[in-house]
Amino acid sequence: MTRTGIEAALNDLLFSRELTVQEAADRHFTPEYRQRTDGDWADRAAFMEHISHLRTVVTDGHVEVHEELYDGSRYADRHTAHLTKKDGSAVRMEVYVFADLAPDGRFARIEETTLLLHGADTDRDMGSAR
Repeated sequence: MTRTGIEAALNDLLFSRELTVQEAADRHFTPEYRQRTDGDWADRAAFMEHISHLRTVVTDGHVEVHEELYDGSRYADRHTAHLTKKDGSAVRMEVYVFADLAPDGRFARIEETTLLLHGADTDRDMGSAR
C-alpha cells in the first residue's frame, strides 16, 4: 500500500495544474471522502468545488510539514500552507490534521483546524469548503 500524505495531496490539488482537480482528488481521496474544517463538514463534491475555487485565486505556494505521524490507518500532521494569491498578497495558514486512511492508502476522512497566521480576515475561508 502506498500511503498519501498532506503535502503530496495539496501539491497535486493546488499547484500541479497539469492535473485536473478530479485527477488530483482521485489520486489522494476516496470517493466517499468527507472533511470537517473548523467544525464544518463537507462531502467530496463540496471539497472539490472548494479546491476548484482556490485554483482560481491561488497562483503559487508550498506546504511545509512540521510533524507527520502514520499509525496503521490513522494519520496526523501539523503543517503550514504558504500561498500566493493572484493579487500578489500572501496567506499563511497553520493546519492541524487528524485523518483516516482507506486500505488503498488514500484519505477517507480528514478533520482539521486552521489558524490564519498571515493574511486578511477574508482569507480565513481559504481553509474551509463552506
